[in-house]
Amino acid sequence: MRYWLMKSEPFDASIDHALAAKGGSLPWTGVRNYQARNFMRDQMQVGDGVLFYHSSCAEPGIAGFAEVASTSYPDPTQFDPASPYYDPKSTHEQPRWLLVDVRALRKNRLISLAELREHPELADMVILRRGNRLSITPVTPTEWDFIAHQLAKGG
Repeated sequence: MRYWLMKSEPFDASIDHALAAKGGSLPWTGVRNYQARNFMRDQMQVGDGVLFYHSSCAEPGIAGFAEVASTSYPDPTQFDPASPYYDPKSTHEQPRWLLVDVRALRKNRLISLAELREHPELADMVILRRGNRLSITPVTPTEWDFIAHQLAKGG
């Protein structure tokens, strides 16, 4: 089992949207970075843990816990000319972009980026590295456990 931090802009897909969705599951559309796509394609497995992170908002942070709910498959937004994620170079025969479904498990108090930075146990988290802008990053089991058992519980 692996763990991931997945960023989403809450006006597009929030933890509340995911919890309200049928089965609590959302397709993680719009990833347009090859490294993030490769994580979904090559490493993510059904059941992997996900830190559901709200980004590009007033207060970015971890808003909940989720899990990977599907294997990767072509992102339909790449084929839709009306979508902001449209890619005219992508074809149904050779799609460039993939997604996985993500199932929300629970919402928690927002764990802000500033709060994450306060804990030496999390100093090596990819999201805390200068210049990191990836929408999907790996999380170590130690980081996952600290966030799940210390921070998300209010500690």
